[in-house]
Amino acid sequence: MNRELIQKYTTRESRFLVFDDTLIHYRDEGDKDAFPLLLLHGAFSSLHTYNGWTKELKKDFRIIRIDMPGFGLTGPNQRGGNHGMTMYKRCILTVLDRLGVDKCHIAGSSLGGWVSWEFAADYPERVEKMILLGAAGFLEQRNIPLPFKMARTPFVSRVARYAIKRKVLVQFINQVYYDKAKISEALIDRYYDLFTQEGNLKVFFEMANSKIQEDVHKLNSIETPTLLMWGKHDVWIPVENAYRFYRRLQHSEILIYENCGHLPMEELPRQSANDVRAFLSDEATVEAPRIKRRLVEI
Repeated sequence: MNRELIQKYTTRESRFLVFDDTLIHYRDEGDKDAFPLLLLHGAFSSLHTYNGWTKELKKDFRIIRIDMPGFGLTGPNQRGGNHGMTMYKRCILTVLDRLGVDKCHIAGSSLGGWVSWEFAADYPERVEKMILLGAAGFLEQRNIPLPFKMARTPFVSRVARYAIKRKVLVQFINQVYYDKAKISEALIDRYYDLFTQEGNLKVFFEMANSKIQEDVHKLNSIETPTLLMWGKHDVWIPVENAYRFYRRLQHSEILIYENCGHLPMEELPRQSANDVRAFLSDEATVEAPRIKRRLVEI
């Protein structure tokens, strides 16, 4: 683990716990007596993607966020093997058990969204409500995000798995952000530093080239109340996928942001956090039978 990156990207709230001989970087913030909200990031990202949400929501919830194995400061699973869905679900269980959390709300972006709904399908007793932001899970060749396309190109894969240039990360970030004015040098530095941390690149390329199984049939069995949050200009996982999730999830609502790309929690942190607060609040639970299955555009 790179000491310079630890110094740069940890805070006084940063902690580490052991999972499969791997140090999982996590932060546990807010009122410890409040109901927990677990936040899961997407591919080539880290727990820092939820900085804005944490600032807005830690007054109301116990916010737990982790760098999943293969990403951020956590780095690769030290036991090796496949960084697949089974391992990620075991990791979540370990984190929740170690922190004494029997039940939580769960929110996941992109790959983290896929992990979230798979976890909710397998462990419904551990999830109260769920939020999916540009969630992955429907596998179609025409909708493969750019990093995965590059990773599956033989020549690019052989070269880039050992080194990737900063301008390539800039290209990725420009795709996931609709409002380019919100892309700062510090943001680019963070993505580049953590995506290229030792071992993370190798994990990403192995994951992109692995045989991934589509398990969307599980969605039909999920009864967890779910909020689907999507940017209208998401070019990585198009907004049409929000409606595909909506049709399969029995208790779901859609919230589509007009001027937003793949990362509502980064581009519109305050607005999207307020929507999360409303969805997770007791008042929203009382009104659920009336507003359930409503489509909302912003």
